[in-house]
Amino acid sequence: MAETLHPVGVDLFEVRQLRLTEVEAPRLSSGEELARDRVWIEAVKANPSLFDGPVVACAGVEWEGPHSLVLSWARVTYRHYALRRVPGASWLPSLFVNVVQPTDEGRVLVARMSTSTAAPGRWQLPGGSVEPPEHREELDAAAVRRHAARELAEETGVELAADQLRLWVATRGENRSIGLTFLAPPQPPAVLAERFEAVTAAEQALGRDPELDRIALVRSPAELAGLDGPQVDYLEPVVRRYTEVSRRSNARDPM
Repeated sequence: MAETLHPVGVDLFEVRQLRLTEVEAPRLSSGEELARDRVWIEAVKANPSLFDGPVVACAGVEWEGPHSLVLSWARVTYRHYALRRVPGASWLPSLFVNVVQPTDEGRVLVARMSTSTAAPGRWQLPGGSVEPPEHREELDAAAVRRHAARELAEETGVELAADQLRLWVATRGENRSIGLTFLAPPQPPAVLAERFEAVTAAEQALGRDPELDRIALVRSPAELAGLDGPQVDYLEPVVRRYTEVSRRSNARDPM
């Protein structure tokens, strides 16, 4: 029996199967559109790096069975999220992907957004908003996995085949945003540092600011507290879950 998830703080859900279905975005009144546009214009004035490109919003979240998630999605643009600041307006939460990239000795790569992004100085996992498919392409579990692999490569230089990523958990944030977290194979710390340095240098050589300006490898939520700057709401719960699962796995299979 399907069970709708109701937002309560930041939650994590174990997910093994994913199905996506497209629906229409809710219609806005003329008053809501005007209020949305006013908020968006002010936001762009405050942060000119914001852009109003196409993006996927989450229109519904249900369980289809144990660890089997069904996501309804709608096509919107980033301007839609300005409705969060309009009292009484109807708005859909965001849908994004991210990747837990562990090291071979149990740490997790976290990254800081550069000053030229929409969230300057914020620590998070590599990833980004899900974008709607083009032409006759379908937004399905495979497409979402490919998007996660592409974000990992573009932001950190770690290039993996999409099938090397495993859907691990879904997160529901304090603002109802839904994240799909994938788990990547472990890499040596030196390799992660080398690839991040290379992708950063390549972006700078093209005259572009890298999306991420720093990475760190953390072993526990306590180490997150030592990072300078704000953190996305899901980061601590995801790092905590990964370190706890790794600890239990190591206890069962000692070196």
